[in-house]
Amino acid sequence: MGRMEYKQEQKRLNIRMKWSNLKKPIRILLFVILLVIICGLVIVNQLISSSDVSKLEEPEPRPTFIYDQNGEVVSKVSNSNIEGVRLDQIPKELIEAVISVEDQQFYKHNGVNYFGIARAFTQNLIQGEVVAGGSTITQQLTKNMFLTQDRTYSRKFKELLIAKKIERTYSKDDIMERYLNQIYFGEGAWGVQRAAEIYFGKDVSELTLSESATLAGLIKAPTHLSPYKNLEKSVKRRNIVLSLMKSEEYISQAEFDKAIQEEIVLADSTMPNYKGKYPYYIDHIIDEAVNKYGLTKNEVLSGGLHIYTELNPIIQDALEEVYLDDRYFPESKPDQLIQSGSVFLNPKTGGISALVGGRGDYTYGRFNNATELVRQPGSTLKPLVYTAALEQGYQISDLLVDEPININGYAPKNFDHKFRGQVTMYDAVTQSYNIPPVWLLHNIGIENGVRTVERFGIPLEEQDHNLGLALGGLHQGTSPLRMAQAFSAFANNGVMMEAHAIVEIKDSEGEVIGKWREQFVEVTDAEVAQQITYMLQGAVEVGTAKKAQISGMEVAGKTGTTQLPFTGVDGSKDHWFVGYTPDIVGAVWLGYDKTDSEHYLTSTSSFTAPPIFGQVLSRSMSELPTKTFDLPLIAKKKKELEEQKEILKKKEQKQEKEKRKQEKKEEKERKKREKKDEKEKKKREKEKEKEK
Repeated sequence: MGRMEYKQEQKRLNIRMKWSNLKKPIRILLFVILLVIICGLVIVNQLISSSDVSKLEEPEPRPTFIYDQNGEVVSKVSNSNIEGVRLDQIPKELIEAVISVEDQQFYKHNGVNYFGIARAFTQNLIQGEVVAGGSTITQQLTKNMFLTQDRTYSRKFKELLIAKKIERTYSKDDIMERYLNQIYFGEGAWGVQRAAEIYFGKDVSELTLSESATLAGLIKAPTHLSPYKNLEKSVKRRNIVLSLMKSEEYISQAEFDKAIQEEIVLADSTMPNYKGKYPYYIDHIIDEAVNKYGLTKNEVLSGGLHIYTELNPIIQDALEEVYLDDRYFPESKPDQLIQSGSVFLNPKTGGISALVGGRGDYTYGRFNNATELVRQPGSTLKPLVYTAALEQGYQISDLLVDEPININGYAPKNFDHKFRGQVTMYDAVTQSYNIPPVWLLHNIGIENGVRTVERFGIPLEEQDHNLGLALGGLHQGTSPLRMAQAFSAFANNGVMMEAHAIVEIKDSEGEVIGKWREQFVEVTDAEVAQQITYMLQGAVEVGTAKKAQISGMEVAGKTGTTQLPFTGVDGSKDHWFVGYTPDIVGAVWLGYDKTDSEHYLTSTSSFTAPPIFGQVLSRSMSELPTKTFDLPLIAKKKKELEEQKEILKKKEQKQEKEKRKQEKKEEKERKKREKKDEKEKKKREKEKEKEK
């Protein structure tokens, strides 16, 4: 063997020895990798097997339950009513449209499209965050039923596990049936049957190819693509679905051409009514849950929540009964019903006990006059202005001007067009005179009045900074709810609790996700509040609100009437009454939605709003244990008022005596003149006789 051959042989031997030395660790590494893969598959398989997919047997979304203050269910609400349909009831075209646009490999994969996941993973890697999912129909069903909408890898892994379990548990047709019955199509429609009804007003089995493609196109972004909101985008999306169906050879070119020419004809937009009682109160609960607790309307209506409220069923039933009885309301014009809204709340807690927002048939989302109304409150605002004066040192016994005044062109008049010279603040309030509060606001300063009214939770505008504020002549106005909340301070010794309906919100699992936290403002001191209460008691006992009287119970309150926005007609636009007992505060409004020369109120508020308040309380006596007001801080003020009244009475008696004396004197002079005239007449007659 030559030197060269020997070297080559040695080299080959060294290579074989090195490879032999490497083989063992490589084999060990491969074995470990294989073991890890096997263990991983076993663990994954175990996770898949242990996944619970029984929820698919339950219809979704779940309704939300509303509870009264006693913990009893009073209403069950939902924005959708899933009407499950069998797969054989769903048009073949709709199923094919969904497959074409959402998961073209649906009947070929086993729940996961690995090619789609790889493509999505690449996109996510490029973007540096999860922006794509590559989800199959099975995975979409998994995400909607079992998981959150978060775009995280951990959520995606859970999605894969549950999707696999679903595929092992259900057939492809079963999966498709559940998917189509529970997917959200927008406009409150969950499931194909509700979607067919809401969008096209027909049963799902009657859908055309074009309509089927339209619904399939909504799944990606139902709110954005809704034909009710954007018909052009919806048509464009439908055409994309039809194009995909043609590419997948589900439809022919002729069918495609015919379908894209078809006009989308939508049904009248309707919303389902609540399943339960007290729709206006429920409306307000939903608004409060959205605005105060940060929930979406869809979460409230479809999240299976449990909402505990301040609703008092006895008071609410009483209010509902009164609103169903036309005897308690003025006669309406044939073409327009006189509307009304009332709210009653507990002054000590701010809890809304009862609420009705309108008359006539209720429809979902109808305007709520109890909470959304913005109308001038008229004389019901006067007590807030008088509060400002009492805080400035005035007394209920003080004499106020009641004579013609003109302040920079503003010349208010009393309702009866009479003047009394001077009246006590008490009489000015009880009889709702207009001149005294205007004169008073001018004396204490308009800005003092503005600050006080705003402190009571009544929002004002720059245009309201004038003397008209004393009479409730606001530029915009306020609602019964805000007025009831404001007057609650008088019933609660100057402390105003924030009005609220919701006490607590629990999710479907019983976890508390929202809870009422007590909020209050000391808007005035107790002595001032008691003085206002005493004067408003007078308004009910001897003044303009007599029809709010309730046998065996003390009531305080104030009427309010607003002027028509045009002249030449004797009538009014709005009628108000805001009243209270120690246990409850209520605000009642009446008026036409549209006031014009044919539609207005013909009487004053004294005859309309107070009786409604009185009827509700009379039917709710079991809930109102405190029958009299406790006003210990104003005993001296009441005595001073009585003394002032006595002085005025004596003064009036003296004036009356002088008046009678003057009348007698005038009568005597009149008779004397008549006698003289008679004598002269006879004399002239005699002279005429002589001449003859």
